[in-house]
Amino acid sequence: MPAPTPARNLRLMAFDVDGVMTDGTLYFTAQGDEMKAFNSLDGHGLKMLAGAGVRLAIITGRNSRAVELRAQNLGIDLLRQGVEDKRGAMQELLDGLGLDFADAGYMGDDVVDLPLLCACGFSASVPGGHAAVRARVDYVSLAAAGHGAVREVCELILAAQGKLDAAMAAYLPPRR
Repeated sequence: MPAPTPARNLRLMAFDVDGVMTDGTLYFTAQGDEMKAFNSLDGHGLKMLAGAGVRLAIITGRNSRAVELRAQNLGIDLLRQGVEDKRGAMQELLDGLGLDFADAGYMGDDVVDLPLLCACGFSASVPGGHAAVRARVDYVSLAAAGHGAVREVCELILAAQGKLDAAMAAYLPPRR
């Protein structure tokens, strides 16, 4: 996978949830509880990216206890839910971390994500993302949302920063 140059400088990478970390389908129980399905490959990619020193954030328009639990499970402490102004939420995070938009990336899929995607130093989407989004981001994953797209982007960032081999070393047997 080619590594876009902007990914080389990332210090913070944020992700949307519905349509990026999940396939975008919203499940509700008869009691009105929301359920979401997350991909374990994506989760490990996020852990590898964090382990390589890139801060992680989730910025999403919906509120969901499932997302809160997933963020806790992954050790993501920068969680913003119920956000209407995603660019403003990112600005708040960046201010708190002493970073600029050039230091940040975002992965989103819909037109509501465009103000943030266009502001960040690196942007990514998924094949099923809105056409206007796909046309404006630095990278569109080959994998579908909720099916490895986040992992693909995490590995792309690690490769751009020259950290992918080290992140994978613990799992790969020595070559013969």
